[in-house]
Amino acid sequence: MRSLAGMVAGAAVLALSPVAGLAALAGTAMVGAGSGVFTVTGLAVFASVFHLGLLLCVPRPGAAWGRWLRAALILAVEVAVVWRVADATLTPPPAPAAAASPVAGQREWRLPTGSRLAYARVAPKRVTRPEPVVFLSGASGLADLAADPAFYRRLAADGHEVYVYDRVGSGRSARLPDPAAYGLGRDVADLEQVRQAIGARRLTLVARGEGARLAAAYLSAHPDEVSRAVLASPADLDRARAATLLDDGPPTPRMLAVHTLLRVEPAAAHAFAGDAELDARTVGAAVCAAGTPPRATPPPARVEGGYARLVERPSPPGMREGLARVTAPVLVVKGACDGESWSAATGVRRAIPGAGLVYAEGRGAYLATLRAFLAGRAVPPYEGATPPPGYRGPW
Repeated sequence: MRSLAGMVAGAAVLALSPVAGLAALAGTAMVGAGSGVFTVTGLAVFASVFHLGLLLCVPRPGAAWGRWLRAALILAVEVAVVWRVADATLTPPPAPAAAASPVAGQREWRLPTGSRLAYARVAPKRVTRPEPVVFLSGASGLADLAADPAFYRRLAADGHEVYVYDRVGSGRSARLPDPAAYGLGRDVADLEQVRQAIGARRLTLVARGEGARLAAAYLSAHPDEVSRAVLASPADLDRARAATLLDDGPPTPRMLAVHTLLRVEPAAAHAFAGDAELDARTVGAAVCAAGTPPRATPPPARVEGGYARLVERPSPPGMREGLARVTAPVLVVKGACDGESWSAATGVRRAIPGAGLVYAEGRGAYLATLRAFLAGRAVPPYEGATPPPGYRGPW
């Protein structure tokens, strides 16, 4: 019974050894230690606790030769495991491919906030709509500066000037030296500076997914600077969502360290693993959400914008109170298949007075709805209490 109890206790200690190592790594980083110091400290604590777990798991024999054999076995196992963990933690992945090259017509805004944003402009033959359309993508701000402008070129045919841009830290826009600087407040400030850079008195916002949370935050903070807004497949207003370890496949010791450091000391995470490494991580992308442009080929596995999509973006204080005072026309569009819930769309509609909800199955229906709403034509709302039969997304 004593041996069994020791093995159970040892197994528990072995299971806790990574937690202890990550806690030591985070604690050392929080006091300002460099990346070499906090990494070595975390590995040393992991090795020590792992060694204790092995001692508890393997009973101590009475014979002297047995004790020597036990010590050799424990040492061999510990060296093998700690070596593998240290190698997986300290060794960056192979050098990623070069950053995406500029697309045709790509330009850059250099904003007073310090952000440098890559954007594309779709100009009509003649501007007949006074408020330019600014598209806010999901996926933590990563637009497709080639496919998105081509899709929204239909709006230019209606006389709209259209702008598509990557939010700071994503795609072809510049990265920030401290991941803690990313956030919804920064995105709102950048969007206001974009309005001023364009020279527009008011903007027409077209957004999808997480971009709809940015549009809602901007509406709340600058209600007089928005003429109309279309929120396609909007994310929940109150649930700040960031990418997790599981979004990028099985977690590795190195990414466990990055995520731990990012929660306690973002600058230390950036020093440990740079932007190029995080940008090369892969993430799934929605392919059938309302407002998602069609693509001739599947979206690439690599999605740039590592730290920008890993940080949480909580809603600014008072956002709902600000939305309750919005008077601009707002339309919520829900597609048949996307990663956002139906309740998120209805929650956004309830939060904004007079907002309508439309169910658009297919990109053609979405585009027709969008063009009609921006032209000021009546759009038949969806009045059902539950999603329609063809809906395939989460509730």
